[in-house]
Amino acid sequence: MKLKNVFLVIAISIATSLLSIWGYGKWISSNAVTIQNDGKIPVNYAGFFDKNTPTGIPDFTDAATSATPAVVHIKTKIKGKTVSSRSRSPFGDMFGDDDPFFQFFGGPRSYSIPDQQASGSGVIMTKDGYIITNNHVVNGASEINVTLSNRKSYKATIIGTDPNTDLAVIKVDADNLPFMLMGNSDDVKLGQWVMAVGYPLNLDVTVTAGIISAKARSIGINKSDRAIESFIQTDAAVNPGNSGGALINTTGELIGINSAIASPTGSYAGYSYAIPVNIVKKAVNDLIKYGAVQRAYIGINYIPDNASDEQKKAMGVKEGSGIYITGVATDGAAKSAGVQKGDFITKLNNVNVNSGSELQEQIARYKPGDKINLTYTRGGKENTVSLTLKNKSGNYEVVKNNASSAFDALGGTLVNVDKETAKKNDISGGVQVQKLGSGLLKNTRIQEGFIITSVDGQDVNSVDDLKSILSNSSGTVRLEGIYPGYDGTYGYPLTLGGSDNGNNDNESNP
Repeated sequence: MKLKNVFLVIAISIATSLLSIWGYGKWISSNAVTIQNDGKIPVNYAGFFDKNTPTGIPDFTDAATSATPAVVHIKTKIKGKTVSSRSRSPFGDMFGDDDPFFQFFGGPRSYSIPDQQASGSGVIMTKDGYIITNNHVVNGASEINVTLSNRKSYKATIIGTDPNTDLAVIKVDADNLPFMLMGNSDDVKLGQWVMAVGYPLNLDVTVTAGIISAKARSIGINKSDRAIESFIQTDAAVNPGNSGGALINTTGELIGINSAIASPTGSYAGYSYAIPVNIVKKAVNDLIKYGAVQRAYIGINYIPDNASDEQKKAMGVKEGSGIYITGVATDGAAKSAGVQKGDFITKLNNVNVNSGSELQEQIARYKPGDKINLTYTRGGKENTVSLTLKNKSGNYEVVKNNASSAFDALGGTLVNVDKETAKKNDISGGVQVQKLGSGLLKNTRIQEGFIITSVDGQDVNSVDDLKSILSNSSGTVRLEGIYPGYDGTYGYPLTLGGSDNGNNDNESNP
């Protein structure tokens, strides 16, 4: 009897659903003219119903066959180190030399961190072995190994890195390698089918498919001081290990470099993010040619994309379309062109920009000295001006990331440690800080007499070693070493790059 009742409930539910659908169809038919604005098709649907849109999911076979040989597996080694227990105390920064934990445990005690292994993906961009990947894939690596889909392996060296775009270029000594064709990320459309290619979770080359779910997305994952975030968002499954891999279209062209996922667990949970290939092209070419990305600036501050209505009101933001300018640098390109605080930027070279991330994506394609047309509104009136972009120092010079400039930025007096001191402290060599000076070292807790023995796990035995390592480093690095006569190893974070002049003092965006 009970079983019959169950079936009855199901039957009623189905019947009710069918009746509801039939009734709604009859109602919508009789009221269609009213609901659909007198039968007119909305402007945003104009031409949609005239297209012969193919049905079903597209076939990715040819795209996968063409693209997978050009995507590589990158394995890195981060050299282990010995660290003083002092650096583990939660009160070290607060109390300095009077750290109670440090004193309670009777001075420095050291512990060892073993070698670390990590992996990611990369995209071959030239037949002679230049490979694109993410900065975070190779950052701090003392050894890089690249394996192709045919299982051939090569040692790789870092050509250049850029934490602001989270991009890096590495190179293997090989020729006639398969490489990937570059697409155009400006052509990417919402709802377009795409495929992610990489080596997730240490698996062999893996492909997954999805659609473009958003463009010009900023998620705040890049913590660099001048980060560029204008991601292509997809629902193609991406997991740890996919970083640096390819996002391709149905014709096998590269449209993005997979860089991040949004996840509460660390594994794929629905969304992944790729750096648009039009940003990638500019960045990697600069890294190969100059060793540093040539970053251009307009010389403005603007309201953040995620600012609340209350914050906008407090900042005096007026109603209007575009990007609201909150400040203009006195020696910047915008000031010279007559742009003012309170203006709304609406276009850059006739391309509409409605958010800070869209503006960043456009500016990231140019270098200092390039001329652009900027369109803005003031008091409801549209104006277009021509301006010449500058670098972060307020001029048009090429910025090079070479050994001398990075080393010189440290300041102070740095010398090779003498053999007697090295022998007494059981080290093979190092660089001693005789004087701190007024450079970057002064911003750390390093004391005079400190001997630098490694940077991010890479051995430093001489001044030349330190120069070489710094020339291939960016962002925040960790200087490690000893104080003569004390046990244990000490570590200090150091942010490379220094401070800018007035052109961009408060500018976290282009």
